[in-house]
Amino acid sequence: MANASTRRDRAATLRGVTELRTPPTYDGDLFHERVREYADERPFERLRVLDAGCGRNAPLDLDAADCHVTGVDVDLPDVRAGVRVRRDLDAWHLGDLRTVPMPPRVYDVVHAPYLIERIPHAELVLDRFVAALRPGGLMLVRFRDRDSAFGRLDRVAPRWLRAILWQRATPPQAVYERVTSLAGMRAYCLMRGLVITEEHTSAETVTRSGPLARMLCRAVSTLSQNRLTSSYSEVSMVIRKPENRYARII
Repeated sequence: MANASTRRDRAATLRGVTELRTPPTYDGDLFHERVREYADERPFERLRVLDAGCGRNAPLDLDAADCHVTGVDVDLPDVRAGVRVRRDLDAWHLGDLRTVPMPPRVYDVVHAPYLIERIPHAELVLDRFVAALRPGGLMLVRFRDRDSAFGRLDRVAPRWLRAILWQRATPPQAVYERVTSLAGMRAYCLMRGLVITEEHTSAETVTRSGPLARMLCRAVSTLSQNRLTSSYSEVSMVIRKPENRYARII
């Protein structure tokens, strides 16, 4: 007979995408708070953190947490330049994210902000992140939602308009595979037996992009009869890999 811990883990896996700890409101320091909490629960362990998209991510501020941070990203000139100026990385690997070194069941935390919307084969890359996590580990994924008004504009707008939206000459590459949405990530986690413990939305990108972007997003939302929302542009999720060895995970 399964013990109480196994039953709780199995129930959490089945509830998966609906078991949220907090309302869907954005917390700007979400990643750092969760890493500190995770570290406090393991005071004598050195945490291993995988920073995915490290060439465009800000340096990690993990305070007193004892962490070994490894970065991975695609191998592009601007990404390589971004990695070189970071002083918080203990190691880094650039290349095809389907093949760069990610040993299985090694990392306590995977940090992947604003990555999966700009890469192809996003589900395969996510599978590699999950495989690299230790049982019980956390993955924080933040992405711009392809089903938001901003996401639709970013996918279909011509290059000159995207440059205006992003307020930069060379906006980030737009790929936006189906998993890059609130519904897509929920389905992904359900199929892999992963547990979403927190889910947050924000309009950070639209707000930062200026009045023209806000006006265009409202127009797209209205024309789509609100199927493409203008109330948020990105989603943040804290995802746990179950410890139960019988859970349906990678």
